[in-house]
Amino acid sequence: MNNIKYLIVVCLIFFNCSGPEPTVFSEEALNDTFFTLDEKEVTFKSILENADESVVLIDIWASWCSDCVGNLPKVEALHQEYQNVTYIFLSLDKNQEAWKKGIEKYNIQGQHYFMKSGWKGPFGSFLKLDWIPRYMVVDKQGNIKLYNAVQADDKKIKNLLK
Repeated sequence: MNNIKYLIVVCLIFFNCSGPEPTVFSEEALNDTFFTLDEKEVTFKSILENADESVVLIDIWASWCSDCVGNLPKVEALHQEYQNVTYIFLSLDKNQEAWKKGIEKYNIQGQHYFMKSGWKGPFGSFLKLDWIPRYMVVDKQGNIKLYNAVQADDKKIKNLLK
């Protein structure tokens, strides 16, 4: 009986039971709304469309998140090395005031949006968000090339931004 339990644990560790990671955003995620810095509502689809047909690095973060703040210098290094990439920051701050203060405090360069629907809204649910920071890379056609990275210096990110 212990061998069966051991085998089950090993299978759960090494095999992703949730299936393959998505390569395109769901309609629900694309239609989820975010706030811009000037408090206008925009859909995630329009955010991607405004990326000017460039590769996109998405950083899902919050100013209260120490891991997020700790990775900001790594994101800035990516920004310096890969200047032809669009950098989109999606905030899970508790409110818009904290979000805006965080952008200013940490001098974060890129496009900024507040995740109005939060962790469990259509966008967060599509991503199965359970941890931040969360990094994604989207190609020029809007396809997800990297679905889940938790470190800004993940080698997969650099390989996809080249």
